[in-house]
Amino acid sequence: MTAPASRLLFVTGKLAEPSLRRELAELAPKVGFEAHVAVLPITVAALMTTNWVARHLPALPEQLERVILPGFCRGELEEVSNAAGAPTVRGPLDLRDLPEFFGKQSGPPREYGKFDIEILAEVNHAPTKSLDAILAEARHYHASGADVIDLGCDPGPTWPGVGDTVRALRAEGFRVSIDSFNPDEVASALAAGAELVLSVNSSNLEHTQQWHALHPNVEVVAIPDSPTDLDSLTRTVNILRDLGVKHRLDPILEPIGFGFSASLGRFIETRRRFPESELMMGIGNLTELTDSDSAGLNVLLAGFCQEIGVRSVLTTEVINWARSAVKEFDLARRLVFHAVRQKVLPKRLEPNLVMLRDPKLYEQGEVTLRELAERITDRNYRIFAERGELHVLNGSVYLRGTDPFELFARLAEADPKLDVSHAFYLGYEFAKAITALTLGKNYTQDQALRWGFLTVPEKSHR
Repeated sequence: MTAPASRLLFVTGKLAEPSLRRELAELAPKVGFEAHVAVLPITVAALMTTNWVARHLPALPEQLERVILPGFCRGELEEVSNAAGAPTVRGPLDLRDLPEFFGKQSGPPREYGKFDIEILAEVNHAPTKSLDAILAEARHYHASGADVIDLGCDPGPTWPGVGDTVRALRAEGFRVSIDSFNPDEVASALAAGAELVLSVNSSNLEHTQQWHALHPNVEVVAIPDSPTDLDSLTRTVNILRDLGVKHRLDPILEPIGFGFSASLGRFIETRRRFPESELMMGIGNLTELTDSDSAGLNVLLAGFCQEIGVRSVLTTEVINWARSAVKEFDLARRLVFHAVRQKVLPKRLEPNLVMLRDPKLYEQGEVTLRELAERITDRNYRIFAERGELHVLNGSVYLRGTDPFELFARLAEADPKLDVSHAFYLGYEFAKAITALTLGKNYTQDQALRWGFLTVPEKSHR
């Protein structure tokens, strides 16, 4: 017996009813749901609030699985859910995006979310920080997606607290690597449970035999004596192989202007020379040293790593524009894994990485806004931001302009009864709206601007 199709209720106004029914007639059979439409006694759906919808719902079909409101409907969804007896969501801002909406609602592809690149997150200048501060940073990195906590040591005197720090991290379940050329620091860290040493070249290669003898499972990161000298990397790798020391290779990513493109070439050459070896890349040399929000750089580097088989990266979050770099790379590694394995573009799969601008802009349009202005009868203001202008309207006022201060002055003149609390509310909404216009984002009154995974949900104050 075939399972019954899901019953979905679509709420709309009189103006959009014909278009909605045409869209649903084509979409419902493809997606596999039973569509019901509730046309409420209002011309323009954008005027709806959840409180009003809850009070004007008609008799509803039984066993509803979900209620879908117009995207511009303002207010708390729980009001409609309680009235309808079914979970309620906002649909797309434009009903023409319903096919895409249902693609997203069904979730990402089943195989999406896998990855095979390991993240090492570095605690920079660890010897200068308290144990509590290091543990707090490690917890943050782990929650953001880091697989290994790397203790970044400083040149100079041996850090006496390295062993205790590693033990404290291990006690909380963290995997730990030690980033130091000081053999005493490395020895103490390994004795306390560190599993990986960054890094080894001809300057400290002599110590690896002893580390391996005491800790047979220790792994080291082999690097060239200088970034351009791949032959020195080859010599180090050959010795490590003879000693039986587990290792991964890092040909060193260099910053833009200091050999960036050539260093990418060396990664490709290293993969050619060592087709079976594990590779690592220190991506902080780009994310920390480039005047750019780090998310895009992380995706680009993740794509490069995925394609040539770099299976671990070292990153950090020192500079402010890279303060969410670990989480960004965690999302990026899943995106590029899916793209490369499934041979699809890394597009429309990970909206959490699109933070500055929105993937698509929606508009009410000139005709709809004029219609709204003519039909609204109450004093509550509606704000829209589209086509380069702010629009504010209620039952007696419709103003538009590009300068929120000038617009507010005109509003105060047109509405002398405007109270302080309402003025503050409008000012707050104007600030969000002008930000949306400036950056190319969607603005919906009483809703937070979308910033990808950094979005902070906003509770309506209406």
